[in-house]
Amino acid sequence: METNDISARPVWRAMLAEDIDGVVTVAAACFPDHFEARACFEERLALFPQGCFVLALDEVVKGYLIAYPWPPGAIPPLNSALGALPQERETFYLHDLALHPDVRGQGHARPIVERLAGALSKMDGRSLALVSVNDSVAFWRGMGFEPISGDEAITRKLESYGGGSTYMVRALGA
Repeated sequence: METNDISARPVWRAMLAEDIDGVVTVAAACFPDHFEARACFEERLALFPQGCFVLALDEVVKGYLIAYPWPPGAIPPLNSALGALPQERETFYLHDLALHPDVRGQGHARPIVERLAGALSKMDGRSLALVSVNDSVAFWRGMGFEPISGDEAITRKLESYGGGSTYMVRALGA
């Protein structure tokens, strides 16, 4: 359902199971070289709903963010089930932040990244990690993430993400 009100802006809210079709559509538009099946998104929502958000305009998903607890330095393989999450909750992995091309550049990314960082800090999270793809290192640096380099194990894991992918970490809390 599209809105006729041109002043309407999409808003971030908790992801719901009925949003998954929209998430898959946005993922396909944003990450054509990093395919992930619907089941991956469903599993991540089921495992850690408090880390799953959508940017929605009425009922239309225009973006999403998915994060969950994950060991530091570990990179989940693309398009695969996690099975379970670790009990340790000091490090979280920002799996995806995706904005449909028609809402990029409108200031939607920073509010959800800061909202997530604040929520994870309240859960005693100490760091948030991600893999930067599609030449986005400068974008993530602007969000407080720093590249981690020189770790051969991480470098090998990044190979499935393609050239130019970078493992990055942001400290949480004060």
